[in-house]
Amino acid sequence: MWDAGVAELGRRTNGRRGESGAFLLGEPGATSTIRQFIFYDDIDPDALNTGIVLIDGRRLGALWKICRDTGLKVVADVHVHPGSFRQSPSDQANPIIAEANHIALILPDFAQGSNLPGRIGVHRYLGNRKWRDESDYLFPPFHVGKYLWR
Repeated sequence: MWDAGVAELGRRTNGRRGESGAFLLGEPGATSTIRQFIFYDDIDPDALNTGIVLIDGRRLGALWKICRDTGLKVVADVHVHPGSFRQSPSDQANPIIAEANHIALILPDFAQGSNLPGRIGVHRYLGNRKWRDESDYLFPPFHVGKYLWR
């Protein structure tokens, strides 16, 4: 599922578009299980038109309906960058989900390279536009195949 979702993010960037991203739905817990990618531009067709992610809050009702219908929750979000997996000033100032402890993942190189633990950005929102970079933590918060992210 992870590989298919990441491949779709890469396809949507076409190797050159500024942004592509998704909400990651799953079952929260000490180690979250990601069950579904809901792509930003499927929720808001205009979300990626400016080169940065701007989701119209009025469109989020569709996401919350999917959560209700599936019984899943948003456990993280993921988006791509053209180079590094570090947060941009725009990322830091505009969390996709502005809730403390929300995880934002960043895939480098438009999701075209290796996107396994240790090669992606893992950023935890602390609230009040403050973040903690957990990219280099030994145990990130998700399980992907044989890899465990905490």
